[in-house]
Amino acid sequence: MGAVDWAIIFVYIAVLIGLSWRWGRGQANPTDYYVGGRQLPWLAVAISTMATQTSAISFISIPAYVALKPGGGLTWLQYEFGVPLAMVLVIAVLIPFFRRLKLVTVYEYLELRFGPPVRTLLSAVFLLSRGLSTGVAVYAAALVLSVCLDKPIGFTILLMGVATVVYDTLGGMKAVVYSDVIQMLVLVTGLMLCIVFAVQDLGGVSAVLTTFPDERLRTIEWASGIGDSATTPFWAFLLGGIFLYASYYGVDQSQAQRELSAPSVEECKRSLLFNGMARFPLTLLYLGLGIAVGAVYLHFPEFRAEVPADHPDYLIPEFILYRLPVGVKGILIAALLAAAMSSLDSALNSLSAVTLRDFIEKKWRLSEKQLLRLGKLTTVAWGGVITFFAFYVGQISETVIEAINKIGSAFYGPILAAFLAGILIKRISLRGVIIGILAGVGLNLTLWLTNAPIHWMWWNLFGCVMSLAAAYLASLFWPQIAAVNREYLLTGRRLKVAWSDSAKLYWMLLVYFGVMVLVGIAIGG
Repeated sequence: MGAVDWAIIFVYIAVLIGLSWRWGRGQANPTDYYVGGRQLPWLAVAISTMATQTSAISFISIPAYVALKPGGGLTWLQYEFGVPLAMVLVIAVLIPFFRRLKLVTVYEYLELRFGPPVRTLLSAVFLLSRGLSTGVAVYAAALVLSVCLDKPIGFTILLMGVATVVYDTLGGMKAVVYSDVIQMLVLVTGLMLCIVFAVQDLGGVSAVLTTFPDERLRTIEWASGIGDSATTPFWAFLLGGIFLYASYYGVDQSQAQRELSAPSVEECKRSLLFNGMARFPLTLLYLGLGIAVGAVYLHFPEFRAEVPADHPDYLIPEFILYRLPVGVKGILIAALLAAAMSSLDSALNSLSAVTLRDFIEKKWRLSEKQLLRLGKLTTVAWGGVITFFAFYVGQISETVIEAINKIGSAFYGPILAAFLAGILIKRISLRGVIIGILAGVGLNLTLWLTNAPIHWMWWNLFGCVMSLAAAYLASLFWPQIAAVNREYLLTGRRLKVAWSDSAKLYWMLLVYFGVMVLVGIAIGG
């Protein structure tokens, strides 16, 4: 790391903070702070949503999975096949419906439909799970950045944490969205630079493909993940992925809050369509980076010696340090920092929104200015909690990271079911939905603890179906006492209208799904 590289990193952080101060001027109330006054352009919202998905861990781990990890290779592509199909469900049923209700947090809907207990329950689950997972993500990103910067991990945790808290607190959702757009551009630039330099190292694309192992070019593992030993079964990732991504984009506050910031339902739909289609090309870039740097790893023994056998995730950081010139290193490390901060800023803003809206604001009557001030203080507090937790995570093994993913899959399906039941089924009652959530989570935990031969991606589907069935049956015994307000139901007529209004979008996503599968097969299916 030279002085030029450090200058690039600090100028990048300073520009973000300066712009966030400018974006934050004129905030008058929590709506301005948390959803940008509902006036943020759809393209910026779309890119910001995708930037949150593209964490520093993705930049590092996906190429390492492709190049080095046992059982890896291009089968990672299967993670993406469920995205466009999930967007059909999100566009038709979830986000536009929430947007019409002018919500700030999606959990407000659960109180409107069922009552306070369900809202409080799922809000608390979100705060706990998102807070812990964000702390782990900060630690994992800081660990890799400490290798790149040759600094203690405490320094890199504070660098990410303090910089993100400052610009997030100053600018709110507007700063989150627009800074994510900048960070996405930096990230894509960094990806392309890495690929170009790796290809040049080997003398061309043909040399890369000749060097890279053929067995890692297989993209699709045609298995179900039920009763077999497949590590990335196609059907589990397709069908389970639909419910995973529908839950993540539709009812996870860290993602849905952006869609609630768009000026209209139509712009909300455009943002979701963009995400349904743009993630696939970005994933192809990650896979290309894995192939190119993996070939460099195999070709140059001296570079291979720099990557510890028990830390394949050091592949990209070591490539940046040992194979790239001064100046370019700074850009690439800024790209890693951008990816880390784009995930952290979203988590902070959404955690603050849920804390203020679903807990504090319900108990105390405060003025708009007091709520705005308290919202910013809550953002700072969550930033402190997550940064503190990141210091004490300790060494993270791959089994711990996998366990965190499994915990998400254990809960995502039942949480999605609570919203689908409320929106689509009139008969579902308060007691019914709580019993349904518990039944779905209970099923998934049973599958996990008994080591049932069912891949964990199936849990998203199984948990959702179990929750819906249990909620419906329980509601027959404990029916809704008060009359259901039809404003909070999506009736068959309304659903038909929603489908006809957006039919072109749905067909585009369905056709795009077919193209994705064909591309996967063509590459190495």
